[in-house]
Amino acid sequence: MNWVQRKIYLYNVTFGLYMLDWWERYLFNSLVVVLMWFVLYNGTRYFSELFQR
Repeated sequence: MNWVQRKIYLYNVTFGLYMLDWWERYLFNSLVVVLMWFVLYNGTRYFSELFQR
């Protein structure tokens, strides 16, 4: 098991994804990606506006 596989395994065990079906895991990971995109996008817009002042 290499470093990336261990991190994926740790992510699955931490959030309890190992006991879900493949489609439930896909749905959860999609939701996480969309939420992370939303936070990063709005965070960069906020900080760029803050630094322009």
